[in-house]
This record gives sequence, structure tokens and C-alpha cells, in this order.
Amino acid sequence: MSRLTKKQKALEILTRLKRLYPEAPCSLDYETPLQLLVATMLSAQCTDERVNKVTPTLFGRFPDVNALAAADVTELEQLVRSTGFYRNKAKNILATAQMIVADFEGEVPQSMTDLLRLPGVARKTANVVLAHAFGINAGVTVDTHVKRLTNRLGLTKHDAPLKIEQDLMKLLPQPDWENWSIRLIYHGRAVCDARKPACDRCELADLCTAGSKLDKTSSKASARTKSKAAKIS
Repeated sequence: MSRLTKKQKALEILTRLKRLYPEAPCSLDYETPLQLLVATMLSAQCTDERVNKVTPTLFGRFPDVNALAAADVTELEQLVRSTGFYRNKAKNILATAQMIVADFEGEVPQSMTDLLRLPGVARKTANVVLAHAFGINAGVTVDTHVKRLTNRLGLTKHDAPLKIEQDLMKLLPQPDWENWSIRLIYHGRAVCDARKPACDRCELADLCTAGSKLDKTSSKASARTKSKAAKIS
């Protein structure tokens, strides 16, 4: 596999990810584009599981954009408090709803340019909303899992999300831009952990630039843990 070009390597990884994770739905619960937009904003520095516990009450209290645009920011803060950075998130959600009402006739915009005008919305959120709410693959979503695995797999040398996204857009077919991210996120959670990657059971190991190094680091950490446990006992 070492003779593969970077593009061939990316396509082989994509093929394997599709086999490993045949279903790749968005893990956030939502029914409307607005709900997906808000949920994705809340997911910053927070797990999707936690967001899904918060949004039923939030969306029940504010069922549409007009209700959300008229919300009291203090009440919003309390409703989203457990997702972290709640003051900033509440402020941005309120301002976003108000802009949607004022500038977009109450509808979530369907272009990258317009979405990026919304307070608190960057490319990650815009890519998720465009792909899952409207079926538009405008880019590749880059979160912490995608950033980590893309670097480990040798598909980019960059740390900046935009640079990583640009690299991936050159390597992957556009229809697969968003499902690549979701499948890579699944793999990051299930196998390629940030601290203890399970390289011994990773089906991408032979394609992984960092694999052998990570495996040795993980083995040493495991050995140290066992040594400490033996001393205690």
C-alpha cells in the first residue's frame, strides 16, 4: 500500500470506511434545518449525546425561528447551560435566529456564503447543515476526530481546519465529502482514540502513516500501567 498515491490512498480508506460503517447518519437529533443548525452550534466543545439531551426541551420551548428570535437570552442560557460555553452559545443562537428572520425571510439559508454570515457559524457548522438539511456537499466537515485521523493517515500535514478541508476536497469525490467525515468520526470514537489508539484492531493500520509509532506509544503506556498495578498489588 506504500506505493499508492495520496489520492488512491484516500479512496481506499473511503472504501474501507464504507464497509466498516455502512450507515452514516448525522448523530444529532433534529427535524428541521433550524433545529440542525442550533444543535450543531451547541455541539461545539460538547458531545452529540449531551446535545441530544438538551434540544428536546429547547425545541419544545422555542418551536420555530420566530419564537427563538424572541427568546430571552437568560432563559436560553439556562436551557443550554450543560453544553458548555453556554453564554456565548445562547447569545449566538439568539442573534442567528434574529438574522434569519430579518435577512432570510425566516428560512435557514442554503449557501455557504450566507450561512457564514450568521453569528457563531463557521465552516464546520455550515457544512453539516448544508449536507444534512439540504443535501448540498459544499465542503468537508473537519472536527477534532477528522483533524486527528487525517493527519495520522498522512492525508494532510496541516493543523488548520480550512487547510485540512481543502486537502480533503482535492482527494475525495464530492458526493462523499460529508459521509467521509461522519465515518471518520465513527472510527475515531471506536478505534483511533486520541490517547490510546487501538492500532492492533484497526482495519486502516496498513494505510496509516503514524500507525507503527502510535502502536509503540500505546504499548509502552499499557506496560507502564501494568507495572504500576503490579507494584500496588
